[in-house]
Amino acid sequence: MARAKTPGNGTTSRKSVAVMPAPKTVEVHQKKSSSVNLSAVNLEEQIRVRAYQLYEERGYTPGHDAEDWLVAEREVLGRVDDQQSA
Repeated sequence: MARAKTPGNGTTSRKSVAVMPAPKTVEVHQKKSSSVNLSAVNLEEQIRVRAYQLYEERGYTPGHDAEDWLVAEREVLGRVDDQQSA
């Protein structure tokens, strides 16, 4: 027995998905004499990558995302401070 045609059954059209615009770059200036100007977006990306590395090192164990983020943030910002004070 053939199936009854229902709305959406057998259609191949796709719904369009909205795309968010890229975030604006915000400059972080802690020391005016520093030649290192890092953007907030770049810092966030570095923190995100490091937090994911920590997650990988733990064997992809869930439940430590906030801890991983804070450790990564401390490491990345510590490197930035060291570079700016040198």
